[in-house]
Amino acid sequence: MSRSPHLALRRTRQTLSAFDNGPRLLWDLASQRLPWGSDDLVFHVPGGVVVHCPNRPGARVPVYEIFAEDAYRLRGLLDGLEDPVVLDIGGHIGCFALAVATRSPGARVHSYEASPSTAAWLSRNVDANGLQDRISAHHVAIADHRGSLQFADNDGGSSLNGLTAPSGSTHQVEVPCITFADAVADAGVSVDLVKIDTEGAEDDMVLRSDPAAWASVQRVVMEYHDVPGHDWTELRDFLATSGLVVTELEEASARQGTAWLTREG
Repeated sequence: MSRSPHLALRRTRQTLSAFDNGPRLLWDLASQRLPWGSDDLVFHVPGGVVVHCPNRPGARVPVYEIFAEDAYRLRGLLDGLEDPVVLDIGGHIGCFALAVATRSPGARVHSYEASPSTAAWLSRNVDANGLQDRISAHHVAIADHRGSLQFADNDGGSSLNGLTAPSGSTHQVEVPCITFADAVADAGVSVDLVKIDTEGAEDDMVLRSDPAAWASVQRVVMEYHDVPGHDWTELRDFLATSGLVVTELEEASARQGTAWLTREG
């Protein structure tokens, strides 16, 4: 499961405690490289959610982050938001969207994933859980312009795409893109909650967005990354001008972490 014994032990415990089919998952993980090994993991989350995931380390991580570790602290994030409209930017295979839709039965989620291969898994998971009426899956990048862009894709549902992907691990694909304001407009109503995990693309996307597009947003949770020429404080200050202030900050390093913001007043 992992080259780190400590992480392997933690993942084993999480697999058994967080998923209804933990023993079967451990078998599939252990037999990954064997001829009969499974290329498609199926995580059964208590409450009935099913998550299909490529049996690759980079693809599996968000499943554990959302359903075993509650990395975005969903209870507090959703508290007080009645039937929220959510933008899930960097939707990966759909874990955040599925978790929000099941925790908040009236929520409507618009999930955007740039990677063509990963977006296919996103759509598959939305369909597998019968949530097509509440989760809209888009194979579209959110960027600083409308049209298309070159995207560094790691394939196989990997979360290691874009600017943070290891050198030599990706290939370039052209993907459609829209602006943050476009995504808000496409939602059709006011957006209440925004989640951003775009592996380094967050700086240009946010800093070059129209501040007016953030007017309805009540809460933001975003991962920020170590991008040359940028600093987390730029994002913090930009969002502050839109009335969104930091309530929690979890630093993974001096230049990388996760921030929670809420609208003042």
